[in-house]
Amino acid sequence: MEKNIAGGVFEKTKLEEGFYLLKFRNEKQETVKVQRNINNNFIQFHFSGKGESRFFFNNGSYKIPLQEENSLLLYNPKRDLPIDLELQGHGWVVSIVISIKKFHSLFSEEASYISFLNLENRDKQYYKDAPLTPGMVIVLNQMMNYNLMPTIKNLYFKAKAYELLSLYFNRTEEPDVEQCPFLSDEENVLKIRKAKDYVVAHMAEPPTLRELSRKIGLSEKKLKEGFKQIYGDSVFSFLFDYKMEFARKLLETGDYNVNEVGLRVGYSTSSHFISAFKKKFGTTPKKYIMSVSSIG
Repeated sequence: MEKNIAGGVFEKTKLEEGFYLLKFRNEKQETVKVQRNINNNFIQFHFSGKGESRFFFNNGSYKIPLQEENSLLLYNPKRDLPIDLELQGHGWVVSIVISIKKFHSLFSEEASYISFLNLENRDKQYYKDAPLTPGMVIVLNQMMNYNLMPTIKNLYFKAKAYELLSLYFNRTEEPDVEQCPFLSDEENVLKIRKAKDYVVAHMAEPPTLRELSRKIGLSEKKLKEGFKQIYGDSVFSFLFDYKMEFARKLLETGDYNVNEVGLRVGYSTSSHFISAFKKKFGTTPKKYIMSVSSIG
């Protein structure tokens, strides 16, 4: 379930009974507030992929910061902990909300290894913040920048949510080992992310692969391998999907005509934009606008 909130998008996916994935994305420059009711039967895991956030409690009298690329675990069995989130401009947060019953079932034989599940602590309130590992950064970006058929979206999110929890509880003194050895270097992960941000910011006039590799300080080969590993697609396939989604949202506002939207995403002629839009969504921009208008 995806819906617009003031200045951004909130998406809630029910993965299983008592197991939810929440995604908050601020599409404005200014900070936005997001509020959702969560009762005391749930444990909350919050992961900041981009931008700084703040959680407010007790009607705003107490706050906990969530820095970029950090996680926050919250649990209080004695009182509800509604989400009262302030999200920085263009920031995004992925949250996993899971019932204590469901969570215990994941660790039924290993519960004693999870500090807040042992007999001494399992009924106490719990709070913990920690930096994300490179592996967690990759999974979070995959969850936010997926390219999937709608029929398998829920299955994909469920798999990624379990992977994220596994990585969260698998912190050791040893460096993280990724599927691709190249990505075990956190600096390279950050460079790939910089590449993604750069092509998105310049989508109307994107750089060549050579220009982009020079911009972020990686060889073209490592850029292509790393981008595919993190975002599941080539640089320009990812950019095409991003541009079409961006165009679709502009069309939905009703503030721009087809030619204006095409120019915004880098198409000098409306015919080329119409062809690209139809390739992505199976319909022309004009027909899409008519279908949205008829629903509204």
